[in-house]
Amino acid sequence: MTLLILGTNHRTASLDLREAVAFSPEQLEQAHAELVALEGVDEAVIVSTCNRTELYLSGEGLDAGFGARAFAWLAGFHRVAQASLQECFYQHVGDRAARHLMRVACGLDSMVLGEPQILGQIKGGYQLARRYATLGGPLEQLFQYAFSTAKQVRTETGIGENPVSVAYAAVNLAGRIFDDLSHSRALLIGAGETIDLVARHLREAGIQGLIIANRTQARAERLAAEVGGVAVGLEEVPQALSCADIVITSTASPLPVLGKGAVESALKVRRHRPIFMVDIAVPRDIEPEVGELDDVFLYTVDDLNEIIDENRRSREVAATQAESMIDERVDEWHRDRRERGAGQLIRRHRRQAEALRQAAEAHALAQLERGENPQDVIRRLSHQLTNKLLHGPTARLRAASGAERQDIIAAAEALLLDEAASDAFDAAEIDALKLGAHCPIGAHSQQVP
Repeated sequence: MTLLILGTNHRTASLDLREAVAFSPEQLEQAHAELVALEGVDEAVIVSTCNRTELYLSGEGLDAGFGARAFAWLAGFHRVAQASLQECFYQHVGDRAARHLMRVACGLDSMVLGEPQILGQIKGGYQLARRYATLGGPLEQLFQYAFSTAKQVRTETGIGENPVSVAYAAVNLAGRIFDDLSHSRALLIGAGETIDLVARHLREAGIQGLIIANRTQARAERLAAEVGGVAVGLEEVPQALSCADIVITSTASPLPVLGKGAVESALKVRRHRPIFMVDIAVPRDIEPEVGELDDVFLYTVDDLNEIIDENRRSREVAATQAESMIDERVDEWHRDRRERGAGQLIRRHRRQAEALRQAAEAHALAQLERGENPQDVIRRLSHQLTNKLLHGPTARLRAASGAERQDIIAAAEALLLDEAASDAFDAAEIDALKLGAHCPIGAHSQQVP
């Protein structure tokens, strides 16, 4: 079985190119079907996110040139010129492919080191492949290894414990000040990418209510609709402040959008219930003097960067630990794969031996039915069965010896000879068996009248 990964991600391709090769949900069933229809492909999984598109393939018939054919299929499926994709795609085979999948599942290949979302996305791709019946062999076993490796890394390292993005750090800090965000409301000023992420993190944290304020109210309305919030214009911010426990700002304004006077007024309306504020913008959106007010906890992007740098260092230590775990898991997967390969050989060998046994047994039973002496039949059966089982290996060993294949001779000695068993089954036991053969059945048992 050959394992192959063909893919592109945020490190190798621009956003425009990643968009060009991304699979929509409506395309995935057809894409899976086309992949397993390619010559040599037995299993296929597609992982398609905003930051990566990867094809995971396995099959007994995958040859060295298959990667180029899979690449051509991908370009053709999306109607994109191969030349524009050539420099942006990577290919991993065998153990390197196994290691790559495990690293992706653990968040080691993500834009934000250790982020957990990618594991859910990989599980989604896995479940779709199972639904479309394009998974069910060695590739499925590898995905199971990846899932258990990710769980081990999450459990035994601190790779996912501390936030390493400004948006997540802001929300994490809010969660430390307000024990239960389900009783809090947040006012977000701005509607760019950072505020978008903050809004989604707050929604996931269970925030009670969200107010989105932006100079362009249409953008605020669009984000509010996506996160279940309320949109207002910047002129309504002073009124919104009075019901906001959390205020996070990130605009492109050259001047502060929130002054000390507006916050003082809001605190009076709130009867001095505290407000947690994070100013992510540069230049700052909130006048520094606001931080001097009682009942206001004001943090700037510099405060968050200190937290993020410290957290990033802790994640890098955890990532080193995770890499060692992955090395061990890849070795384990490789060993399991070899053992499974030997299992197929063992099953074939047993089927062959069973066929010889059944033929010898049928021949012996036919002789007994003709009234031949049972002891003679048994002796012939044992000789014939032994000769049939040993004929093939003996002939091949002679040929190997003639060809001076000492590797085969040494392997045969290790596989075929069991000295301990031979010594245990000694002459005395053979004599006892011969004596037993002359005893009538039940001779030593008590007769029942």
